[in-house]
Amino acid sequence: MTGGAQGGLMGMLLPLALFVVIFYFLIIRPQKKRQRQHQEMLASIKRGDQVVTAGGFFGIVRETKDDSYILEIADGVKARILKSSVQYKKSEEAGKKEETPAVEGIPEA
Repeated sequence: MTGGAQGGLMGMLLPLALFVVIFYFLIIRPQKKRQRQHQEMLASIKRGDQVVTAGGFFGIVRETKDDSYILEIADGVKARILKSSVQYKKSEEAGKKEETPAVEGIPEA
């Protein structure tokens, strides 16, 4: 009887172990990768870079502190934000290629 009980235990643990492995590869590993990329992006931000905050503010980094940035969000308007609240850094190519999309039926000015 002990052989049948061990087989039943292994039969129950195998799906659980499979679930843990799938959970790791589909959820935990990609999240760690995104977190590492975000940390690398934060480390690469320097003075003069354009960033977007979690609150939706666009700004230019004017100064870097230990745990925060001083952003200029409008002419003469500066705000101190935490580094962790920066969502992404705008690339320079995106700013150069930024154009108004043409809408059908409306002539361009």
